[in-house]
Amino acid sequence: MKTLKTAVSLLALVAIASPAHAAETIRMLAPTWLGFAPVHVANDLGCFAKEGLEVDYKFEDDRSNVMAAYARGDIEVDMRTVGEHQGRPRDAETPGVIIGVIDESVGGDGVIADGSIASVADLKGKSVAAEPNIPARLLLQMELKKAGLSFSDLQLKDIATADTAAVFADDSISAVATYEPFMSQAVKNSSRQGAKVLLSSKDFPGIIIDVITARKDDLAANPKKYQSFLKCVYSAIDFSKAEPQKYAELAAPHFGLTPAEVTEILTTSLAYIPLADAKAYLGKPGERGKLHDAFDTVMQLNLENGAADTKLDSNQQIDNSVINALGAN
Repeated sequence: MKTLKTAVSLLALVAIASPAHAAETIRMLAPTWLGFAPVHVANDLGCFAKEGLEVDYKFEDDRSNVMAAYARGDIEVDMRTVGEHQGRPRDAETPGVIIGVIDESVGGDGVIADGSIASVADLKGKSVAAEPNIPARLLLQMELKKAGLSFSDLQLKDIATADTAAVFADDSISAVATYEPFMSQAVKNSSRQGAKVLLSSKDFPGIIIDVITARKDDLAANPKKYQSFLKCVYSAIDFSKAEPQKYAELAAPHFGLTPAEVTEILTTSLAYIPLADAKAYLGKPGERGKLHDAFDTVMQLNLENGAADTKLDSNQQIDNSVINALGAN
């Protein structure tokens, strides 16, 4: 009996001392945005399983909930735009360092209005709805600056992006800053005369870039886990280009879309970033890449519009060690 108890105790000790499951798991939150679909497709294709990795991906559009989860240690990965990554309450000590890029918005973020609004200049003094710190709000800020205006010239109303269609149905709201698929759905289903996309990320290339962030402590302890994660993400991106129809069929159910809708969005609204281009964005080991400059540009805009309180250093917020450990894809 003593021998049996000792054996059981030793097994328990080994189990406690070897948290293999924890080291092989990534818990993550990200918005309902098709740009992040490669993670779902990588899982559907069995890539994560092949790498010995379990990815628990849940949708969360509310940025404050994501930041709270990061602070509590409930998640290890977050995906969002560069601008949203910078937003309050982030400071230099907030968990999450950028380890990769996944897509660029090329029309998937924008501002919708009806035919009475010909340009952002027509929005002066009018009600405009937008979720705080979303990419389209940043685009609106940039377009307003061109017209010699700022957010102070508008009556801004905070909304949840998922409510875009309902908000746009209210004709007291002159415009809505939003993103896909809610943007095109609201325009297509609107009864407002001349409903249209007033401006979009297509007009501002290189500004709305989605990044992948990881907790610094877990990244330092398990770098190979994140190499496996990125490897599968970029493999799924390759699959989207090699087998677009099959990719659309796999991605569609995760976002409540049809394969045709997925194909339309991927054709008109966003562009996935393959591994070679992602490496150029993050830069070679010890060097800056294109993302560093984009980060600095957006940082200044966020400080101006009050979306961020702290000026973050792109050199400290971007870690290119993981992506540079991957071979050519």
